[in-house]
Amino acid sequence: MYTFSNRLKIASFILMAVGAIGIAIGFMSAPSNVAEAKAIVAAHADGHGDTHATEAQEDTHATDAHQADAHGEDHSAAHDEHVLHQLQNKPWAALYVAAFFFFMIALGVLAFYAIQRAAQAGWSPLLFRVMEGITAYLVPGGIIVFLILVASVAHMNHLFVWMDPEVVAHDKLIQGKVGYLNGPFFLARAAFFLSGWIAYRWYSRKLSLAQDAAEDNTNFVKNFRLSAAFLVFYLVTESMMSWDWIMSIDPHWFSTLFGWYIFASMFVSGITVIALVTIYLKSKGLLEQVNDSHIHDLAKFMFGISVFWTYLWFSQFMLIWYSNIPEEVTYYVTRIQDYNLPFFGMLALNFIFPLLLLMNSDFKRVNWFVVMTGIVILAGHYLDIFNAIMPSAVGDQWFIGIPEIGSVLFFAGLFIYTVFNALTKAPITPKRNPFIEESKHFHY
Repeated sequence: MYTFSNRLKIASFILMAVGAIGIAIGFMSAPSNVAEAKAIVAAHADGHGDTHATEAQEDTHATDAHQADAHGEDHSAAHDEHVLHQLQNKPWAALYVAAFFFFMIALGVLAFYAIQRAAQAGWSPLLFRVMEGITAYLVPGGIIVFLILVASVAHMNHLFVWMDPEVVAHDKLIQGKVGYLNGPFFLARAAFFLSGWIAYRWYSRKLSLAQDAAEDNTNFVKNFRLSAAFLVFYLVTESMMSWDWIMSIDPHWFSTLFGWYIFASMFVSGITVIALVTIYLKSKGLLEQVNDSHIHDLAKFMFGISVFWTYLWFSQFMLIWYSNIPEEVTYYVTRIQDYNLPFFGMLALNFIFPLLLLMNSDFKRVNWFVVMTGIVILAGHYLDIFNAIMPSAVGDQWFIGIPEIGSVLFFAGLFIYTVFNALTKAPITPKRNPFIEESKHFHY
């Protein structure tokens, strides 16, 4: 049995406390009126150069002109109100990015776990308890994400512009989508997704534990059938979730690849965390029968899915760039102009680093090397979600400051506490899985 050390537990509490303070500072420092918003923009311009600020303001001004009267005063008022909403969104967006990022790690692990069950893989049963521990975060993480979505529907923030009746009244494109993009249906879908994912995790975990004490393989077979059916449910709901929770933040843009793109990001992030937790447990003298070949296989997945993610990123970018349709290219124009560093930095962290660090087969067996690469991959995919959400939520009024760092620290602490607390609830190694001996003697 794994014992949650006081040192790690205290560290998780400290992360949550420091993070909560950072989140609170972010909300308290958000402007409450246009005058305060102007002061923040002016201070930001002084610190980062007047030229960039002026260009950004002119771009936003031009966009608002389409939705405001031709009169100068109305135009200026609409622009100022728009900037106010962007700055008020900043702490909400920082919270949402971190909340979704850590939730998607658990959701990615759930998919990997279901695939291993459905494929009846022989190499991975020794890692099942690790995966079950990580997916325990689905409950608290899912509840927090759902509450943020509820707050959006309740107009406590402006993350989703299609939730603003005034915007919808002047936007024919959004009006054509109100049958799907409306608050009650949006929350009903979110509740349905979360219920299905959490229900599978709970029942599969129950069957997994029951198999340890069983005299036959009935529970194993049930888990196999359940996992195969769940993967169909997962593929549909994960795609819809990516449309709802991320793509609809910019309701004027869409990509038919987006569901797969987000899946690749969460899948590689989840596999990376499985590797990191496994290596940590081995360093504490647990999972003795997990060998270099298991770590090698996890690192192969980290490498392979990183390449797959890059393929999807390039396919989406190349097709939009090549067709050069105005309503499509604005998605990338905004990110390249206003988010140049995180946009291209994300590409380097998610593709170039994993490619160079994990291409050599021998490096995949070196624990510290896998840990170093894993940290780079997780940082890159945090930026991936940051780039997906922030440009539409806060425009050019972005920077990684106290709200962003505080949110990451809070959810990292909550994630660590939830995962390692869950690992204490059952033996760290399954006992009666039919493939457990194959897993113990796995060699690549």
